[in-house]
Amino acid sequence: MREWTTARVQDRLELAADVFAQLPAVKPQGYFNAWPEYFHTFADQVGQEPQMRRPRPNPRQITEAEEAMLWLRWLEKDDARIVWLRANRTPWKKIGWEIGLSRPAANRHWQYGVALITWRLSGRVPSAKRSRRFVIENADRLSRKIVL
Repeated sequence: MREWTTARVQDRLELAADVFAQLPAVKPQGYFNAWPEYFHTFADQVGQEPQMRRPRPNPRQITEAEEAMLWLRWLEKDDARIVWLRANRTPWKKIGWEIGLSRPAANRHWQYGVALITWRLSGRVPSAKRSRRFVIENADRLSRKIVL
C-alpha cells in the first residue's frame, strides 16, 4: 500500500460520496408503485434526449466507501460534517451557513480533519498538545522525520 497523503484521503472521500450518491434510494418497507410500466414507441422517442445512467457501484467500491465513512469517526462532529460536505462538493458558502462558521474558519476545520485522517491512516496519532497548524503542515511528511 502506498503511503497516505491528504490528496489521496480527499480523493477517497470524494469517491465514497459518489458511490453513495449512485446507490438506489432507501424506501420504506412495502413501498410499491401501482402504475403500469409505460413503454414508449419509436414515435414517442423521436426528438427526446437519451437518458444515460451511470452503472451501479460494484461491491469493492461500496466496501471502500464504507471504510472511508468510518474514518469520519476519528473527527469531532463539526469537523466530520465539514469534511463530508466537501466530499459531496458542497460550496463553501453553504457549508458556512449550515455549520455557522466563516469560510476561512470552515476551510481550516476541513484541512485539520483531512490531516488528522491522514495521520491516523499512517498509524500515528498526533499529541493533544500539538497545534492544529502542526498537524496540517506535517500530514504529508509522516513517512519522513517530523521536525519538532
